[in-house]
Amino acid sequence: MITKPGRIRPRRLRRTAALRNLVAETRISPDMLVMPHFVLPQADGREAIDSMPGIERQGRTELLRQLETDLKLGIRSVLLFGLAEQGSKSPDGSSAASDDGAIPLAAAEIKAAFGDDLLVISDVCVCPYTDHGHCGVLNDNGRVDNDPSLAPLVEMALAHARAGVDVVAPSDMMDGRIATLRDALDESGCEETALLSYAVKYSSAYYGPFRDAADSAPGTGNRKGYQMDIRNVREATREAALDEEEGADMLMVKPALAYLDVIRAVAETSSLPLAAYNVSGEYASVKAAAERGWLNEREVAMENLLAMRRAGADILITYHAREALAGGWL
Repeated sequence: MITKPGRIRPRRLRRTAALRNLVAETRISPDMLVMPHFVLPQADGREAIDSMPGIERQGRTELLRQLETDLKLGIRSVLLFGLAEQGSKSPDGSSAASDDGAIPLAAAEIKAAFGDDLLVISDVCVCPYTDHGHCGVLNDNGRVDNDPSLAPLVEMALAHARAGVDVVAPSDMMDGRIATLRDALDESGCEETALLSYAVKYSSAYYGPFRDAADSAPGTGNRKGYQMDIRNVREATREAALDEEEGADMLMVKPALAYLDVIRAVAETSSLPLAAYNVSGEYASVKAAAERGWLNEREVAMENLLAMRRAGADILITYHAREALAGGWL
């Protein structure tokens, strides 16, 4: 005997696209997207990044053209990563603080061209500028020395803020850097410059393509001594709470897809806006599979972005931002 189905049929609301869209619980708007860019230290030039198809290192001229096109698509927020001038890398990464560096020069031109129509976020970390590739100053034992590493970060953040960057985003994972940066910014008259903390940044294998793009791979050793242990989640909520107490305006979890549980945990314990960084390895994996016909790039990329949003992220930093808007994926 076949039992007659009951009155309650959840499938009724899945029957058509219009119904599904009407009752969708999770939505993404263009304003949530942040597009990362790799900025060359010179005015002109573009360089392909083999491990990140569709992404380039760009000089300021090419960058401004790209930003104008992206702005018309609806991308109103960018995250800038600077590359060092050839021969300028040093043990303390001092060239990161130069007013003539890639980010300060690019930021000044971006703000002159677009004003407040475009939000400029800058990554603050000395790893692309140190000759050893680590995110701070090394001690005699070859390990990153936390407190001496704060001063170069301060100088770098101040250079960015003076150039007009709206949000500085320290990604170094040094203890105490948020309070130190907040005090320095305020004392220098940059109290309106916001702080987006890479509060929860794991020592992840997903960063490989990024290190190609930014020329920032450590020469020896790894970053497990200062970036977070991939096995921990309670530590993530502690890191987030500390940065909130120290004056962060926004928080970030990085990477995103392998850490959706962490995004949820931080979202539930902090009232600050939360960003998820859909990192280079996550992007490259989708690209590689799509190129081989193994995955539908549009559908998988959107599934990934919706997963981050569903987990609790308010801000989505993704290399797929341009394709998502140009292709009408949202």
